[in-house]
Amino acid sequence: MRRTPLVLGATVLAAGLALTACGSDSSGDTPEVKVQDAFIPEPASGDMAAGFFIVHNGGGADTLDSVSSDIAGQVTLHSTKNGVMKEQKSFAVPANGELDFERGGNHLMFENLKRKPKEGGKVSVKLHFAKSGTVTVAFPVKAATYNPTSHASH
Repeated sequence: MRRTPLVLGATVLAAGLALTACGSDSSGDTPEVKVQDAFIPEPASGDMAAGFFIVHNGGGADTLDSVSSDIAGQVTLHSTKNGVMKEQKSFAVPANGELDFERGGNHLMFENLKRKPKEGGKVSVKLHFAKSGTVTVAFPVKAATYNPTSHASH
């Protein structure tokens, strides 16, 4: 009779561990963001520049909340729809999808530049995500006319 409580206790403990393992296996909700194809076209003037990139996400949804860079006093997020540019507070990064920042669409605006980005250089940019935290990316500075869709290789 004394063994029954021990067996019952062990069974409950094993069931609890199994439930815990299942519960923590929801890693599909965790975003897995990677930033690729980042670039800044060399600006014509020295006070503003644009930035483009693609966020690939192999996990759960996330949000790009803000961007910062030591080259600019402020970096803002913008969308362009029907030729109209509008500042955005944040951008959703879809689960198992991508968020594109490209010419004629979503883009970054580097405002109040402290120095003008020069072709061939790199600019350190911090992308601040709600769940993934801060991702630092070196944006290469390309020719003013550079457009990755018109080049076979980057």
